[in-house]
Amino acid sequence: MANKSMDSASIYKQTLLAGLWRENPVFRLLLGMCPTLAVTAAVKPALTMGLCVIFVLLCSNIVVSLMRNLLKPHLRILMFTLTIATFVTIADLFLKAFALRMSETLGPYVPLIIVNCIIICRAEACASKNGLVVSIIDALGMGVGFTLTLCVLAGVRELLSTGKIFEAQVMPDWFVPWAAMSMPVGAFITLGLLLGLVNAVSKRKA
Repeated sequence: MANKSMDSASIYKQTLLAGLWRENPVFRLLLGMCPTLAVTAAVKPALTMGLCVIFVLLCSNIVVSLMRNLLKPHLRILMFTLTIATFVTIADLFLKAFALRMSETLGPYVPLIIVNCIIICRAEACASKNGLVVSIIDALGMGVGFTLTLCVLAGVRELLSTGKIFEAQVMPDWFVPWAAMSMPVGAFITLGLLLGLVNAVSKRKA
């Protein structure tokens, strides 16, 4: 019984850590590139997008896991999409009701979570094949890993483009903002450099 508990704890730990590093959606799997590049000009919208993805991923994984034994092969993707769309709609309406300015800032990228590869990938690869606890832990690991990635990318871009983080001045007065970092080119450059850094760290650990 003790060995079984230890094995379960090890599985839960590995599932959680996979999303944070080994199978990080952005840095390792290169999934969800559209919001990664589009909403990371500042930390606030990046964090909001990340929280929306965590909510949708967690709820959809729970529902898919609970109905996994009822899914028919030819209806699998349809049920995934309907489930994800339901929770994306809830998140989108919540933002419009309680954070209208942020909803306008994010624009169409919250509704586009419906076709986010991360959500569908985890429904197919994990939730449809595992129990409730593993599916919840997988959703939290992948969701938090995605959110941290967005925040790191947005933090670098916002700091270099405005000298601020969360609208608080960080850089000294003599700092000259890099206007390019708030543009699409800044997103590509920053993401490329971070991907190179992650690959270098991974090779060193290996």
